[in-house]
Amino acid sequence: MAEMPANPMSIELNVTHRMLWWQTLEEDDLPEHWHVSADVWKLDVCRDEHRHVGDFALAVADLNGDRNLLDSIELGEWALEFIAETVIDLAEGTLVPDLDDQISEGLPRMVILKRFELAEAWRGHGLAAPLIAAALGRFATTARLAVCRLSPADFRATAADRVSAELACLRMGALLESIGFYLWRGVYVVDLRDPALADASFDSLERWGPYNDPSL
Repeated sequence: MAEMPANPMSIELNVTHRMLWWQTLEEDDLPEHWHVSADVWKLDVCRDEHRHVGDFALAVADLNGDRNLLDSIELGEWALEFIAETVIDLAEGTLVPDLDDQISEGLPRMVILKRFELAEAWRGHGLAAPLIAAALGRFATTARLAVCRLSPADFRATAADRVSAELACLRMGALLESIGFYLWRGVYVVDLRDPALADASFDSLERWGPYNDPSL
C-alpha cells in the first residue's frame, strides 16, 4: 500500500454553510446545506496536487412542529425522504418517540450525512472514520443526532456489479458503526454526544501524533 501524501495530523477541516446571498437566516433553505472540506494547508508538508483530502456534504434540519422537513426536500432526494419519513413524526415535526428516548437532550436539530468521499491518494489508510467523526463533532453542541441512509444504489456508479455495490454498502455501514452509528429501521443513527465519536480519533493520534513526525 502506498504511503499517504503527508502526515494526516496536518489535515484541517473547513466547515462552510451555503445559502443564497439575499436570504436571511429565517429564510434559509431547509434543511440547511453545509460542506466540510478536509485539506492539508501546510504547503511544505504535502505536494500541491494532494492537498485536498476529502469532502463531506451535510444537511441540518430543525426538529420542531413549525417546519416540515419533507416540504423542503427537493424532488428526487429519496434518501432524505426516507430519513424524514422514518425518524420524524411528521405530524409533530419531532423525532418519533422510540428514537427520541435513545438520544440525549439538546437543541432540536438533526445532522444528515449526505455524502462523504476521500481523494484517491488518501484512501485505504483508515482516515474516513475519524474525519467523519471530527466533522460531526463540530455540530455536537447545536444538534442532537446525526443520521445517514446507505443503499447499494449509491455505489452502482463505481462498483463493477450489483454484488460489489452491496459489499461496498456493507463496508460503509461497518465504517459508520465503528464511530458509534447504529442501524435503526434502515437509517444509521448516532447520538452526537456518544463518546464513540470523540474516541474515533484516539487511534489516529497514537499512530500519527506529532511526536511521530518532527516536521509537524
